[in-house]
Amino acid sequence: MTAVTWWGHSFATVELPGATVVTDPLMVRRLFHVRRASPPPPSAATRADLVLVSHLHHDHLHVPTLRRFDDTVPIVVPRGAVPAVRPLERLVTIEVSPGDRLQVAGVDIEVLPARHDGRRDKRPGAAEAPSVGYRFGRDGTTCWYPGDTGVMDFRAVRPVDLALVPIGGWGPSLGHGHLDPVQAVEAVRQVGARWIVPVHHGTYWPVVLRSSGPTHEEWFTRPAGRFLEAAAAAGLADHVVAPPMGVRTPLPRGTMPM
Repeated sequence: MTAVTWWGHSFATVELPGATVVTDPLMVRRLFHVRRASPPPPSAATRADLVLVSHLHHDHLHVPTLRRFDDTVPIVVPRGAVPAVRPLERLVTIEVSPGDRLQVAGVDIEVLPARHDGRRDKRPGAAEAPSVGYRFGRDGTTCWYPGDTGVMDFRAVRPVDLALVPIGGWGPSLGHGHLDPVQAVEAVRQVGARWIVPVHHGTYWPVVLRSSGPTHEEWFTRPAGRFLEAAAAAGLADHVVAPPMGVRTPLPRGTMPM
């Protein structure tokens, strides 16, 4: 059995048989110009055997959050992250590039390309580090997490038991290098997954923008509903799991549906 807990944004805990994997952890109330709309995750969210980081933007590679994990937990990061983010030198980091295959903490990892521009990160060397996604698993249970990415051909990714698919951003527009709810459904349709959990939505919102009105409704409130509507139109409604933030949800194993 696999279980998943979504903590908001792209932070999720995936319980594989014998190993717990965390994606892009972020545990702060405010990050620069955005504020979390709900309480941050509890300290229990730092229990993991492995952390996967998709790219160097501060909302995905957040060093203060990474420091809250046990010192022995390996953190997989894009190649070039350590020289660009020097505090990572004091953590157990493993740098990877798209196409790499490796096993860490008993988890089989396939590193995938992502379409997400890092040039807005002004730290020396950060823009050269690639954005990546991951297909990972253990003992026959698998998960796909593409990180932040724009539209790509995802058909080369083998089907998985669980897909953690990003469906939005934090407004007032989605911006390049992200999937909207309809695009996210198409992406997961191309891959194939028994269970689909939408992430990267409904968590942080710019401080300078009102937390009500059409803009907030369009970019913060509506993506989850739009994703469910698009999934239903694609015949995938029965595969979507949308647990409230912080709620551990068991996902029974079974025959792949697609």
